[in-house]
Amino acid sequence: MKRAPTLISLLLLAGFLAVAQSPKKPEEYNNRGLDRQAKGDLDGAIDDYSKAIELKPKGPTLAIVYNNRANARMAKNDLDGAIADYSKAAEIEPDNPEHFYNRGIARLTKSDNEGAAADFSKAIELSPSFALAYNHRGNARRATGDIDGALSDYTKALELRPIYFEAFYNRGAARQAKNDFDGAIEDYSKAIELAPLFGDALVNRGLAKQGKKDFAGAIADFTEALKLKADDAGTWFARATVRQEAKQFEGAVGDYSKVIELDPNNAQAFANRAVIEMMQGKKAEAERDFDQAFKLDPSLKAQYKSFIEGQRTRPN
Repeated sequence: MKRAPTLISLLLLAGFLAVAQSPKKPEEYNNRGLDRQAKGDLDGAIDDYSKAIELKPKGPTLAIVYNNRANARMAKNDLDGAIADYSKAAEIEPDNPEHFYNRGIARLTKSDNEGAAADFSKAIELSPSFALAYNHRGNARRATGDIDGALSDYTKALELRPIYFEAFYNRGAARQAKNDFDGAIEDYSKAIELAPLFGDALVNRGLAKQGKKDFAGAIADFTEALKLKADDAGTWFARATVRQEAKQFEGAVGDYSKVIELDPNNAQAFANRAVIEMMQGKKAEAERDFDQAFKLDPSLKAQYKSFIEGQRTRPN
């Protein structure tokens, strides 16, 4: 589970307190754009930033306006437009690491992981103590399968910023990817200690505990996470799977039912509930659930064919 990456906001300070009603200067258009963006009027903000750019302000101011327009475009999920604007800002201020960092975030969001890693590397080159850049370069490296590189980056981020709970969480995920469940649990626990309402860390720690066959610990973590995100079908599904693995079938069926209530198109939840029902001798309910699962995802039929045939021929 991922957290939204953090952009660096470069606001324009000159004249900030006086947002003109009828802007004439680029700073005034920029500041009205900031005001509109803060109120959620992204199109109006982008229009103001564009007018500020048309007035051709001097270098540093122009870079700030390009950055601000890029942030607004990111908020609209216009990743290509944001990348173009961050690139303009970087051309104007090639020694400013924040422009490369922001472009890296946009590229990471676009799944251009190699491009993102290159941008974060440039930001680190310009600012060696840039903890956020190390963390997100770790994310980019992990996405390309370079788990060891990611671990190195997360560890560096934590050396620079020991209370960086997102970096603990991300390093935990990297350790989990290497089946280092103990290391993952340690990192998730530190993230939870620093951010007690971090539901995703609870879920991932539960998954790591499940990997260690610590079913009671996993169930406890998923239960705690559900107090924070009661409408999250994925967390209900996670608790259902560990309860099923622990042979707590009634609890598992209840959790799969909750998944189906929240996400009626979850074919796997129907199939998993059907497996338990079949084992409990509830063949009519199981048949109904399997039919729905295969209707939603026909590829599951082959996966469960031998199980169904074996259960049908088993004596009552």
